[in-house]
Amino acid sequence: MPIAELRRLRKNKNIRNWVSQHELRPKDIILPYFLVEGKNVKKPISSMPGIYHLSVDNLTKDIKEIKGLNSVLLFGVSNEKDNRAKNSYKKNGIVQKAIKAIKKEFKDLIIISDVCLCGYTSHGHCGIVKNQKLKNFEIDNDKTLKILAKIALSQAQAGADFVAPSAMMDGQVKTIRQALDKRGFKDTGILAYSAKYASCFYGPFREALDSKPAFGDRKTYQMDFRNSYQALREIKQDIDEGADIVMVKPALAYLDIIYRARQEFNIPIAAYNVSGEYSMIKKLSNRDKNAQKELALEVLTSIKRAGADLIITYWAKDLLKWLK
Repeated sequence: MPIAELRRLRKNKNIRNWVSQHELRPKDIILPYFLVEGKNVKKPISSMPGIYHLSVDNLTKDIKEIKGLNSVLLFGVSNEKDNRAKNSYKKNGIVQKAIKAIKKEFKDLIIISDVCLCGYTSHGHCGIVKNQKLKNFEIDNDKTLKILAKIALSQAQAGADFVAPSAMMDGQVKTIRQALDKRGFKDTGILAYSAKYASCFYGPFREALDSKPAFGDRKTYQMDFRNSYQALREIKQDIDEGADIVMVKPALAYLDIIYRARQEFNIPIAAYNVSGEYSMIKKLSNRDKNAQKELALEVLTSIKRAGADLIITYWAKDLLKWLK
């Protein structure tokens, strides 16, 4: 039996492109933004080269410069934090103002707004804390659900297309769906952080959001990296509760979870190519732009190959240029 010479399918760029099975497309890419109060603010985030804290006026300027952008994910960085994240659901909160500004100028841009408490709490946790002792604190799941519903409703009222609960509280999707439907926002979608792992890859993000826990860690509510079947249970539960899109976070160390979710569920799947994954490539490439491009494309395509329909990534701006 003759040996198949598969190199014939790889001998030049045109043939490689012709037979390629998985392609990144502009519509697949979601660009995250970190928003702060004030005007004319564009402050570099030291652990994430090329990423900035932006005021709303500079946010809209930035969006204008990006060709092919289809969707954004908004995070708010609050100047005033407390134990109950009161600034997270204010009508004139930073994310709410940003949503209105974007909708006014970019009617076709899909807006996803993060729904969590960590950027607004003085302790940095994603929920209401019962006991703030270092080794014996507890998150009050049910009280947190009430706050999450308030945040989601305020963002829907501002004009968000999708709200994205990321707190990993049990029942968060159901609670938010019921709150939105009750107030007439049946068309507002939910992109659920369904399988969100307690990961060391979030380090730079916590600087960006100023959300490092003041005590303890998030392992009691985010997932243990040793578990995979539990991720599928979390995803199924969110689908049953009304999620329109589900997410796996992080992406690179959890490609198996993305793949298994793709095989198991017939629903759009998003993956978050998180801050540590981004900064790792930036550091590894040693400022070599071509090396950055090749590494980023390899990683992002692997996420697509695993089964993700949508990819949230800090490479979005560069990627949209590369794909063009």
